[in-house]
Amino acid sequence: MMPDDLALIQPYMTRRGLPLRAMLVTPDTPIEAVHFMEHGIAAVIARTASGHGAEVGFIGFEGMTGASLVMGDDRAAHACSMLFEGEAIRIDATHFNAALAASPTLRLYLLRFVNYMQTQTGCTALANAQLKLEERLARWLLMCDDRLPDERMAITHEFLASMLGVRRPGVTITLQLLEGRSLIRSRRGEVIIRDRAGLIELANGSYGEAEAEYARLIGDIGAAQA
Repeated sequence: MMPDDLALIQPYMTRRGLPLRAMLVTPDTPIEAVHFMEHGIAAVIARTASGHGAEVGFIGFEGMTGASLVMGDDRAAHACSMLFEGEAIRIDATHFNAALAASPTLRLYLLRFVNYMQTQTGCTALANAQLKLEERLARWLLMCDDRLPDERMAITHEFLASMLGVRRPGVTITLQLLEGRSLIRSRRGEVIIRDRAGLIELANGSYGEAEAEYARLIGDIGAAQA
């Protein structure tokens, strides 16, 4: 981000702790604020009219919530809530929109992130439609690993099933499969990655395209964490 653009929004930036499942964006409701994530992971959740949902996007320290504002809309079709607790820089929508109007370079910079998120969502849709559950789970764990400070993830089987849009028994069996291959260690309420390279291989090409697009448009995701 250009120094002049940062100066436009800096006076309105406040740091905010974000607990697990904190709602950051409510569907079809005016967006109150954007959050530039510093720690933790927010998940974009799509839901059917009957209430069934699945995760369709990840946002960690590399990105922001409320990206619809960048595209000139004041609301989003999907919910966004905290998957792993963390912290973010919050800017209310009024001041954020004023900064976008005052600086074309700020909007252009943030549109790169929007472009990356479209790629990530497309990769998720392809994985959900074409891959086996163990391949999808491997990709999901890798994406978490990219955005968390260590290889330990505090997550229940039930919550993981809801993110992947599958039944809990399927997740339990798949975690046991990955543990049997020494790729992870699964404990009650916790998953620990043991073999990242093995997970990448198991993901069957579904991991890496969106990450490469982020590197092309903005920079290396690992560098963003550092």
